[in-house]
Amino acid sequence: MSRFSATNFGKARPFAPLHIAAAILVSICVGSNSALATERPNIVIILVDDMGYGDPGCFNPESKIATPNIDSLAAAGMKFTDAHAPGPLCHMSRYGLMTGRYPFRTNCGRWNKEPVIDAGQMTIASLLKSQGYRTSMVGKWHLGFDESGGYEKPLTGGPVDRGFDSFFGIRASTDIPPYFYIRNRKAVAPPTDAIEANSTQGWSPIQGEFWRAGGIAPDLQLADVLPRFTDEAINVINQHHKQPTGEPLMMYLAYPAPHTPWLPSEPFNGKSGAGMYGDFLMMVDSMIGRVLKAMDETGMRDNTLVLFSSDNGPVWYENDVQRLGHDSSGGLRGMKADAWECGHRMPMIASWPGKVKANTTTDQMVCFTDFLATFADMTGADLALDDGPDSFSFWPVLTGQQPEDAPIRQHMVIRSGGPLMTIRQGAWKLIDGLGSSGFSHPKRIKAGPSDPAGQLYNLANDLGETKNVYHDHPDLVRQLQQKLSEIRDNGRSR
Repeated sequence: MSRFSATNFGKARPFAPLHIAAAILVSICVGSNSALATERPNIVIILVDDMGYGDPGCFNPESKIATPNIDSLAAAGMKFTDAHAPGPLCHMSRYGLMTGRYPFRTNCGRWNKEPVIDAGQMTIASLLKSQGYRTSMVGKWHLGFDESGGYEKPLTGGPVDRGFDSFFGIRASTDIPPYFYIRNRKAVAPPTDAIEANSTQGWSPIQGEFWRAGGIAPDLQLADVLPRFTDEAINVINQHHKQPTGEPLMMYLAYPAPHTPWLPSEPFNGKSGAGMYGDFLMMVDSMIGRVLKAMDETGMRDNTLVLFSSDNGPVWYENDVQRLGHDSSGGLRGMKADAWECGHRMPMIASWPGKVKANTTTDQMVCFTDFLATFADMTGADLALDDGPDSFSFWPVLTGQQPEDAPIRQHMVIRSGGPLMTIRQGAWKLIDGLGSSGFSHPKRIKAGPSDPAGQLYNLANDLGETKNVYHDHPDLVRQLQQKLSEIRDNGRSR
């Protein structure tokens, strides 16, 4: 069932002329030698968890969830209507954001056993640290630690071993045990207590106040995690303001919400029109407002690039839409983990007073892997061949130098939560199999004798992915299949 409304989205574009594409490619490949500018603003990345394209009001006027602080960022900056997580699950998305490398190129699923990011691999933090930034992370890591020594010993391979000067957060989601805070490499208190599993009547098994049984630290209450991270982020801002070093700050604030468990505090209970999920997202928006206020009070906001987005799509079913009247997907097909658009198309906003034009919108196709090349372009840093192999700079988009009809990337490749691969080329999207390959049903469909082997959609006129035109364009399908294989096998796309 499609919930697409064409009025909510910008149109996907066809290819840029070859001479424009070639010029863009040359500018990307030479790195900082042709950077449009060398800037060193503060950078604050706010990544929320499991929020849909249709949740914030600035992306969906019909949303039943009040998000005034997210909306204020959009009013002060630029909205991206075609921004994508590099994978439709938490760990995949975060790997691509941190490294500029597509997550299908590694085994992100090993996060619960070992670090996913290799030692010495460039990250956005190590890049910016090399350019004189103070780097700090607060929140959900989900990219693995070496936990083989137990929780009484240092946890290596995490943020402070991958480019961050400081870290306060948790290892994964607040529904995945063990639950405990980590500061830098040490557990603040090991998870020596136990908590039983929980669920909420009236919701699916993975919605509501859902968490799994396991170890928990005596000092941790799941309902306190979101405000605790906000307090920590504000402390980072205040401490940076007090330091007279002049070095810019990069803070990565990775909220583990509105991912389950949905635990809105009393002031937000019953305040949205989207049940406890909407109430919890209102609380998330309020926490973002506290962080923005701290930036204003310290005078930091005027020289700060704020990048806001969500790590993947929501857990929101058709029956949730029908009974609550709120469409978390914003008209996109599917949900979290899916190859369909709702799994990975994200509401993304960039705000930087005086640099990024206020109240603007771009239809440029971008991916979280592009953060690394963008920061390199912005600061004048050089990228070696193996650094950010799938990263393309959208710095010219932020500064208004890039024409809308000249795409910064020609292709984008994503693996779903299952085995299916997707490639985008202009308005065309090819999925190399049938079904969602994620949480939505049907997950996989075995093609019959006369069925298409995959899915082909023209997103320019069918963003809801309602009409599979695979059989109508055999030459295009072959071309996209060939390009997909090339990008997958080459180890790089930049």
